[in-house]
Amino acid sequence: MTLKQKTINGLFWSFIDSFANQGVQFIVGIVLARILSPREFGLIGMLTIFIAISQSFVDSGFSNALIRKKNCTQEDYSTVFYFNLLVGLVFYFLLFVSAGSISNFFNEPQLNLLLKVLGIGVLLNAIGIIQRTILTKEINFKLQTRVSIVASIGSGTIAITMALMDYGVWSLVGLTLARFGLNTLFLWIWAKWKPLKVFSKESFNELFAFGSKLLISGLIDTIYRNVYYLIIGKYFSAIELGYYTRANQFKAFPSQNLNSIIGRVSYPVLSSIQDDKEKLRLAYQKIIRTTMLVTFCLMLGMAAVAKPMILTLIGEKWLPSVIYLQMLCFVGMFYPLHALNLNMLQVQGRSDLFLRLEIIKKILAIPTIIIGIFFGIKLMIAGMMVNTLIAYYLNSYWSGKMIGYSFGQQVKDIFPSLLLALLMAATVFILGNFLELAPIMKLFIQVLCGIVFIFAVGELSRFNDYIYLKSLVFEKISTFRKNEKVR
Repeated sequence: MTLKQKTINGLFWSFIDSFANQGVQFIVGIVLARILSPREFGLIGMLTIFIAISQSFVDSGFSNALIRKKNCTQEDYSTVFYFNLLVGLVFYFLLFVSAGSISNFFNEPQLNLLLKVLGIGVLLNAIGIIQRTILTKEINFKLQTRVSIVASIGSGTIAITMALMDYGVWSLVGLTLARFGLNTLFLWIWAKWKPLKVFSKESFNELFAFGSKLLISGLIDTIYRNVYYLIIGKYFSAIELGYYTRANQFKAFPSQNLNSIIGRVSYPVLSSIQDDKEKLRLAYQKIIRTTMLVTFCLMLGMAAVAKPMILTLIGEKWLPSVIYLQMLCFVGMFYPLHALNLNMLQVQGRSDLFLRLEIIKKILAIPTIIIGIFFGIKLMIAGMMVNTLIAYYLNSYWSGKMIGYSFGQQVKDIFPSLLLALLMAATVFILGNFLELAPIMKLFIQVLCGIVFIFAVGELSRFNDYIYLKSLVFEKISTFRKNEKVR
């Protein structure tokens, strides 16, 4: 299989994995939002940063170090597995003993027991990291898709059942633990990798030299992305945090899925051609252009239909989250660009520069956090919008410098897609203001209008990125049909 075929196949299954898996979780979240209150989502939101930090330490950057290493041994995988397990145990213990203090910090007594139980998810996730890493290194997202979909359906069923039985916030805990547990269980059953009884100090030192910088970078980024939950939970209320959490989850569905899809596939693919600078630059350019066409259209389209979407899917009690969602969409539409540019630094082995950039960007974000404390959530999100533009410039400047693809060239390449998406979103938003219909009908018409607009303009203008993306889709469909005929 050629590199292009591997990339298309990986993108296809990664797309199915992320959107089918997250689609199930998204639907489950909608059902739970209709049953539960904003306060219950807010309580879990208060604990998000502590779980996320623990997860960052558990992985410690070793997954990316293993993916980048060309010839990994079973000794490498086993060493990292035991390290992950040990760190998982340590951080679960820390979560357990600090649960009371965290509960007192937020002045929410329920958080004490919630965190002690929710922290078990850190351990469950640690046990399955290596299997997932091996499948990613092999660009095998087909099996990951099967695992994640089964886990999402199973955990969603458990959570909805608990919610209907009046377990309240515990249904959200059940959702997280069941998803981690089922994911890990099926990875062990289907991925067929088992650790050897060996721990190599040499292997650990080699991988840690690269991964440790990614650990610190990831930790800084994790704290930054989740500190807003802590700020809102501490200085506002669980209900207000619930609104923000729900808006952020809606925003994350397209943006972080695309981020995950492109990041998971592009990193191993680009790593495999890291020594051929010209081939690397051309592949990178194509990935950025096609990715951002999809991202801009999805995120700006979501901002345009935010109100009827919220009313249709989760009801009027969540209406205050509309403005948060619209603003967050402008933040989220740059996430895949950040991921791609940072991936290039990793591909080039510059985890040191990756770390320095993360420190600089997060220092620049401190004023945003202060604004949130003193001036409110909306101004805080506005600050996040400014920060994401600054971060994009810093990321693209250094990654582009390494392969001859500058910030200016990137902006020139993605600007037509941004313009197309803005025109589409403006059309859809204006149409929505004129429609005097039930939210569900308004949403349907607006979404249909947006899709028709993109396809019509793309076909009539023969927009290069649109045509290239369409060719990739048709090529995959053609290959799929041929494989079916052979069977």
